[in-house]
Amino acid sequence: MEYLVISFTHKNTDIATREKIAFNNDLEKESFLKKILSKEVINEALLLSTCNRIELLISTYNSKESRKIAIDNFSSHSELSSEELFQRADIYDNESAIHHIFTVASSLDSLVVGETQIAGQLKDAFKFSIDKGFSGQKLSRVIHFAFKCAAKVRNATQLGSGSVSVASTAVAQAKQLYHDKDGIKALVIGAGEMSELACRHLLKYGFDVVICSRNMKKARVLAHSIISDGNGESYESSRIDVRPYDELEKLLNSMELMITATSAPYPIIKEEMLQEVEMVRNWFDIALPRDIDNIEFTDVNIYSVDDLQCIVDENMALRASQAKEAYSIVGSMTTEFYNWLNTLSVEPIIKNLHLKSEEIIEKKLQNAIKKHFIRTEDKENIKKLCQTVMAEFLHQPTVKLKNVSNSHEGDVVLGTTQNLFGLEEE
Repeated sequence: MEYLVISFTHKNTDIATREKIAFNNDLEKESFLKKILSKEVINEALLLSTCNRIELLISTYNSKESRKIAIDNFSSHSELSSEELFQRADIYDNESAIHHIFTVASSLDSLVVGETQIAGQLKDAFKFSIDKGFSGQKLSRVIHFAFKCAAKVRNATQLGSGSVSVASTAVAQAKQLYHDKDGIKALVIGAGEMSELACRHLLKYGFDVVICSRNMKKARVLAHSIISDGNGESYESSRIDVRPYDELEKLLNSMELMITATSAPYPIIKEEMLQEVEMVRNWFDIALPRDIDNIEFTDVNIYSVDDLQCIVDENMALRASQAKEAYSIVGSMTTEFYNWLNTLSVEPIIKNLHLKSEEIIEKKLQNAIKKHFIRTEDKENIKKLCQTVMAEFLHQPTVKLKNVSNSHEGDVVLGTTQNLFGLEEE
């Protein structure tokens, strides 16, 4: 069994391309994974789709054949050519695939290194795949080890300290644009996790907030939870307001700062909604697909996820030394994973060798008693002697098998051993 990862991220694709490849809802993900798994060569599959990345992790009997199947299905989904996708994609096999997934889970491959959302997003993707029957033992082993690696990175470094996310990066950019935040209200569109993070960071930095969402109930619950617990902060209720979605156009033309992070599959803000006003508007679109259509309008500055790179570069510089230590942990955890995986492969073989020897001893003893070669009352003593002989005989092969399981030829040797002794694969 081999592991394969096909990866599209902010590193190898621009936001327009990622929009085409991205999956907007669970139905699209389910359909894609079903098509992938309809091929016998692919055993299990997991799909992660966020604003910054699309990752496909699979276990397969043939990595080379599977990468073509995966890319062709990405092509059908995105309507981009297979040739272009092959050129853009980062493709990882086996150890490099495991290393990449551990890096992703540890937030070392994120646009904002150390951001706190990726672990939750990976857990959600894994749960979806498990619930639908798309993942089983093979990918479960990888993901559980990935979370173990991420926890080790968080505990050993300061990368997870503070609140770091795409939302916090957008607010940090807004903070630079508005040195004097008194009287500045920020419009936040959406009531999901990213919107909540944006609201909390805006309030923390002195902005007042107006939430606008299609789901008024959810928006009110969000506002109440922020005021009630404050996430360690205390805010006056007058600093956060909730407005109905039918007021969106009015809000866009009366507020100069806006952050939008909805899960809409199409742009919700179009040029015809805008009016000429006497202020410069700064809009941050941290959704994928983007919430803001292509707009060419005077005094409207639009920042997408990819436009936050300047702050990301600062983030990388500040965290460089911590990231170096984190990568070392990822490397050692990748090695540990494969050592553990090889142990899982050899133990059933050793167990079956001993079980087979027990079966042979019992069978031969019964035949010997039946033919009166030995007395029934001597059976247990002779059985113990036979077991001692077989244990000593199997000791050296057992040691050799355990040693070879950690080498590159381990799978070949273990497979040959199974065939030679007629052992069933567990």
